[in-house]
Amino acid sequence: MEQDKRLVVFQNKKIRRAWFNDEWWFSVVDILGALTRTDRARKYWSDLKTKLAEEGFEVSEKIGQLKLIAEDGKLRPTDCVNTKNAFRIIQSIPSPKAEPFKQWLSQVGYERIQEIENPELAQKRMKEIYAAKGYSEDWIEKRVRGIAIRDELTDEWKKRGIGNEKEYAILTAEISKATFGLTPKEYKELKGLKKENLRDHMNDLELIFSMLGERVTTEITRNKDAKEFEECSNAAKEGGEVAGSARKDAENRIGKPIISNDNYLENKESKKRKRIT
Repeated sequence: MEQDKRLVVFQNKKIRRAWFNDEWWFSVVDILGALTRTDRARKYWSDLKTKLAEEGFEVSEKIGQLKLIAEDGKLRPTDCVNTKNAFRIIQSIPSPKAEPFKQWLSQVGYERIQEIENPELAQKRMKEIYAAKGYSEDWIEKRVRGIAIRDELTDEWKKRGIGNEKEYAILTAEISKATFGLTPKEYKELKGLKKENLRDHMNDLELIFSMLGERVTTEITRNKDAKEFEECSNAAKEGGEVAGSARKDAENRIGKPIISNDNYLENKESKKRKRIT
């Protein structure tokens, strides 16, 4: 996540962080120490909490105490915030060093409003981000199409009583298991991924069969008028089985597996080493 990277190191000061509830949480005193001229970040944070509370920011609900390594090398409870609330705190810091972040947040907010008014802009910017990371134009088109197919499927699930992310994850795992013989978690382990998005590390054929499984699942769900979780789960298995059979047939004809342990991070690093040598 690019916004997270902005927070990890800046002004030659490291920001401690921890992975919690499926997202990064950052040390508040580290952020304040980097963005203010004070050498008493803890006192500054104590005063700022009062100001934030007066502004309506629910400090007790937004701040979490996580154990981070302190200067003495020991794990100690530290006030931490996720990315969203880190940016909110930065907005309340009256320091010239915080101004670039405030300007960046204003720009992001402006762009988001533009995208709501014109959704094509969101897709255009997404393509630009992938291109800047080094992905090919052909791969980007498949990735964008895959996102559209995924959105269509989740919209269909929502109409049929699937109401939370946990159920979405279970149904997605059913499709993946039937398509590739691996759940998304197992697939990420195969590719050596941790928090990264699995599909951002799939090759063309992996993306194609992912799309096939989800697109067929959407059609089966509609045609059978599946309702609630159990019927949608059956449709997910059937959709994945169609894609799985097609994958196996393709592998027999191609003469090699479609499932790969390659990931974009390693491929990018390999290309970089080749350029250096």
